[in-house]
Amino acid sequence: MKKTYLFALMISASLVIFSCGNSQQNNEDSKNAAATSAPKPAEGGDQGVGSYKNVELTHPVDQSMAEKGKEIYGVKCIACHKITAEKMIGPGWKGVTERRRPEYILNFVTNTDEMLDKDPNAKALLSVCMVRMPNQHLTDIEARSVLEFMRKNDGKN
Repeated sequence: MKKTYLFALMISASLVIFSCGNSQQNNEDSKNAAATSAPKPAEGGDQGVGSYKNVELTHPVDQSMAEKGKEIYGVKCIACHKITAEKMIGPGWKGVTERRRPEYILNFVTNTDEMLDKDPNAKALLSVCMVRMPNQHLTDIEARSVLEFMRKNDGKN
């Protein structure tokens, strides 16, 4: 069963990469696609759809959470997202913490389906990426760890 699932996942990823184009020219054209094509948050910031309404960030970045977030990225996110600005299947993560509020990021990674169904910015991003992000079923602690990894990736202290 696990082999069948893994095989189906690999085939799906291959089809997505093929359908999005993986030529050298397309790669060059899309290096900054996430930064230039992704919709900007609404005026005053956008929290997205979900339970996160007010996130208090730590200063500096919580290094142990960032390391845990890096591990989660390596297992659940790396197949579709690069930590650069380059778009792969999903948008690149470079600068995401500058473009999106922490509430939006946490709502997106913990409430993926509802965000893609109801949030106008998520819908617009879906029209750019053309692939629906699967719900990774992250716990609140895992989601916060991923956010800390994103902050560290963006050079936040």
